[in-house]
Amino acid sequence: MADRNDETGTRRCLVGRKLLSAAAAAALCAGAGAAVAATPKNALVMAWNVDAISTFDPAQVGEVVTNEILQNTCDTLVDFDPADERKVVPGFAERWDVSPDRKEITFHLRKGAKFPSGNPVTAEDVAWSMHRVVKLNFGNAATLTEYGFTKDNVEQTIVAGNDTLTLKLDKPYPTTLVLQAIAANRVSMVMDKKTLMANQQGTDLGNKYLATRTACVGPYKLTRWNAGESIVLEANEGYWGTAPGLKRILIRHVAEPGTQRLLLSQGDVDVARDLTPEDLKDLEGSKDVSIIKVLRPQLFYWGFNVADGPFSKEKVRLAMRYLIDYEGLGKTVMTYLGVPRASFAQLGAVGALDEKEGQPFKLDLDKAKQLLTEAGYPNGFEASVLFGTLPHANPIAQSVQQNAAKVGVKLSLERMANAQLFSKVRGREYQSAMLAWQTGVPDAHGNASRLVFNPDNRLEAKQTQYPSWRSAYQDLELNKQIDAALLEPDPAKRDALYATIQKEVMAKGPMAFMFQMNSVAGVRKDLKSWTWNGFRTYYERTAK
Repeated sequence: MADRNDETGTRRCLVGRKLLSAAAAAALCAGAGAAVAATPKNALVMAWNVDAISTFDPAQVGEVVTNEILQNTCDTLVDFDPADERKVVPGFAERWDVSPDRKEITFHLRKGAKFPSGNPVTAEDVAWSMHRVVKLNFGNAATLTEYGFTKDNVEQTIVAGNDTLTLKLDKPYPTTLVLQAIAANRVSMVMDKKTLMANQQGTDLGNKYLATRTACVGPYKLTRWNAGESIVLEANEGYWGTAPGLKRILIRHVAEPGTQRLLLSQGDVDVARDLTPEDLKDLEGSKDVSIIKVLRPQLFYWGFNVADGPFSKEKVRLAMRYLIDYEGLGKTVMTYLGVPRASFAQLGAVGALDEKEGQPFKLDLDKAKQLLTEAGYPNGFEASVLFGTLPHANPIAQSVQQNAAKVGVKLSLERMANAQLFSKVRGREYQSAMLAWQTGVPDAHGNASRLVFNPDNRLEAKQTQYPSWRSAYQDLELNKQIDAALLEPDPAKRDALYATIQKEVMAKGPMAFMFQMNSVAGVRKDLKSWTWNGFRTYYERTAK
């Protein structure tokens, strides 16, 4: 009878793990009992919608999902401090020196490290890894080019030495910002030059090779990716640093939140990443599952095309802010998912206004009506709002639509796939749109440099990586203020400059910021030390 029960338990486990390959499912289900399909003691099993993955090349990756996987398989020069995301700690660089004029940073690199291939890690690998980002010129090249590195100068300005790497900057940027924006970013991930060049196709520097695999040094290595099915990471036995707490990470692609919740509840997975507010509420009292959340540097906003029409008027854009029920939505639709935030600088960032000053608006139809009248629209106007498939986008759009109707503004709503939404917004083919934006640094400059600063507003300039350009918004005076704030050496004065910019943008900017988003996960209580902050999730710290 015992054998039959074990067989039944294994069969149930295999059914629960049908999205994994047969081999991976069998490994997971070994020893599973009939009562609980427990996950292996040496593995973290996670349910997550990971269908956005298309490459593992740090030069090209833009998706949150892939970036998280790379952060756990590819070391950067420095890392975000798990306890305080505003600080950085040593990564592949043990320490660093800064020149008196702040224009040179020299990183002292770990010695004796090896890639999973067995190749030794050299300073030349580190420099070449950063050179290739600029030379390939995918979207992530902007992370380096905005700090003065170009195809023409990168080999002279990112230089390998004897176990060192030196960044030679064109301006005295804040050192902490450079460390966060470059040294802790995927553009500094240490790649295996020998392996990538051996697998180069044409002049792609190994880009096609990295479409399905990694070639870097980190606590884990990617051993399998079955698109639309699963990802398997194995602890890197030759890793230079502390050995990970769990030997294996298994990420199951599960698109439906309801299925994720079921798998989490019955013990088939340790972590579920895409649960709805309803799922989270129901699980809140569970004796087996904890709900864990952390603020992330992502803002959900209503953006306006200011090229023509009503949204070209500052007072109209200000009026729209008073149509947003920050408080009501925050207590309903956005419970668990985010907090009200009207400033472009996210909470937790250097230079950000505090919670109160950064959210001065509330639903006020009388104020909205007054501003519309002053702008020349006493009877309102008609406009369209595009939004994507984020679960909270539709109810937020409907709430704003209902409030707008009360002051004569008729908003037509159009829901579409995210890819189509991004295409229209990046092409300026819209009147207004609701979508999200996430920065890569805990500093007000991260969003100021993209959401407000616009280097060239001409349509033919196609500055699509700047949401400000997508809104056809350029304020040359604000551009100057942002440049000044970036280079201000006195921290207090720098904070004051950003405070002024934030208040000015809230009054007349091209976007009505609504909520700062949370990362939320359901985590089974027998998984220990789930560690994350707004910029990083640390798989190697988990244990059972």
